[in-house]
Amino acid sequence: MGMSVGSAGSGRGGRGHRRRGRQKGLISEINVTPFVDVMLVLLIIFMVAAPLLTVGVPIDLPETQAKPMNAETQPITISVNKEGQIYLQETEIPIDEVVPKLTAIAKTGYEERIYVRGDTAAAYGTVMKVMARVSSAGFRNLGLITLQEQDQ
Repeated sequence: MGMSVGSAGSGRGGRGHRRRGRQKGLISEINVTPFVDVMLVLLIIFMVAAPLLTVGVPIDLPETQAKPMNAETQPITISVNKEGQIYLQETEIPIDEVVPKLTAIAKTGYEERIYVRGDTAAAYGTVMKVMARVSSAGFRNLGLITLQEQDQ
């Protein structure tokens, strides 16, 4: 009736006594502290760097009551700042090179979506010259970008 459930007849007990001659018990746990530290540092780096990636050309856009458009792909943007400088995406170009560069980078040809961003202080004529050149080149999917008007 008095049978022990431990090791088979050794009389010394559990696992710890069997390894007395070998190495002491190995730790089979994964230390996740360095992993968490690295992930927190990466999180901070990405939180600081993400807003810097979307800056582009600094432009003070006008506000309107138009509804936002659904954008499933990245459109081509042409920006006109208050000094009248023209940018294709984020590269400054002269007005004569707008159409040839657009034709070269338009993936879907003349159906490519092109957005024009004009600073509120930019000359209306400069923005219209850019739009007229793009439109006369055959691009028909052309739009203006504004900010939504804030209710006060």
